[in-house]
Amino acid sequence: MAKEKLQVIKETPLQNHCTECFNQELQLSFYQKHRYGRLFHRTTAEVTHQIKCNKCGSNIYPSQWTDDIERILDYYQKMVVPEKASIRFTKLFYVLILLFIVLVAAVVYLYLNGVIQWPT
Repeated sequence: MAKEKLQVIKETPLQNHCTECFNQELQLSFYQKHRYGRLFHRTTAEVTHQIKCNKCGSNIYPSQWTDDIERILDYYQKMVVPEKASIRFTKLFYVLILLFIVLVAAVVYLYLNGVIQWPT
């Protein structure tokens, strides 16, 4: 089973007021989802964001956003450049492929030399 992890792409402080404590210490973070499995490492194109107040620790959800927060979020979304969606295979994948090729080659070699007879 693959593990999912959100990796930070960009973090930036915002000068907008928190909707809970009205302080100006907001943090905007953008995350990209990565999946790690035994045979592969996949970088997805899925990008998420989170706005958090550094003073009171609360998350600012979209229903609480002001027009200013929405405009700034749109601006920063255009600036964020995520990694390209890709898949990278692990060493275990390549070892298993190599073992499979060696096994098939050994069976073919033994069959051609008459050591193995297929039942008919």
